[in-house]
Amino acid sequence: MDVSSYLLLSQEQALRRRLDVIANNMANMNTTGFRREMPVFQEYVEKNATPTAPGMQSTSYVLDYGTTHDISPGAYQATGNPLDVMIDGQGYLTVEGPDGNPAYTRAGMLRISSTGELETSAGRRLLGSTGQPIAIPDGQAGQIRIAQDGSVTGPQGELGRLSLVTFSDESKLMPIGSNMFSAGGMTASAAPLVKLQSGGLESSNVQPLVETTQMIEVMRSYQNSQRALENIRDLRAKAIEKLGQLG
Repeated sequence: MDVSSYLLLSQEQALRRRLDVIANNMANMNTTGFRREMPVFQEYVEKNATPTAPGMQSTSYVLDYGTTHDISPGAYQATGNPLDVMIDGQGYLTVEGPDGNPAYTRAGMLRISSTGELETSAGRRLLGSTGQPIAIPDGQAGQIRIAQDGSVTGPQGELGRLSLVTFSDESKLMPIGSNMFSAGGMTASAAPLVKLQSGGLESSNVQPLVETTQMIEVMRSYQNSQRALENIRDLRAKAIEKLGQLG
């Protein structure tokens, strides 16, 4: 395979990655608190020891560098459920991850578990400012309120305070499934300026029209790449035919 074919293959791999990210965004357009992902690509330049054409001292390829998140907030959707909360600002709720370590989410659809603790709709226990789950006494399930500062109160007073945190670089958060993230080696910082709005949820910030437009652009780019590859094959076949005639 010649250099031009490798270049087209590199482009098509990048397009496939873009399409996968777009498809994931579309699949989560109705997921509470979901933030659309965007692929990040980087140029990879390879030095040519024996240039195939004058001036071709290097060849530029596409390197898949990963994904980043669009941190723009989603719209507020009122639900009337006092246990539903939307995070107003660049912050995250702290939950107990699958490995027992803290994980982070913006999905504020909360409920009371069968063991009497606050948890997410995915069944992950909410952690309070003390690092421990917040227990709800028997008989108080329908009387729980969550304030803007994350304090959870019942008829007898405060039961705990939700841990609201922020990060220096949200793009380094690592998705671990169920709309949760791990810190990716970063240290979570308390977010005193971040507020909660109870009685509603943050919708996904995915815009279907934007994702559909990008999907069309990817398909057109892929078609152009395929046409270029066919042209290369035709040129190669003609070159072989002419060489055969000369022989």
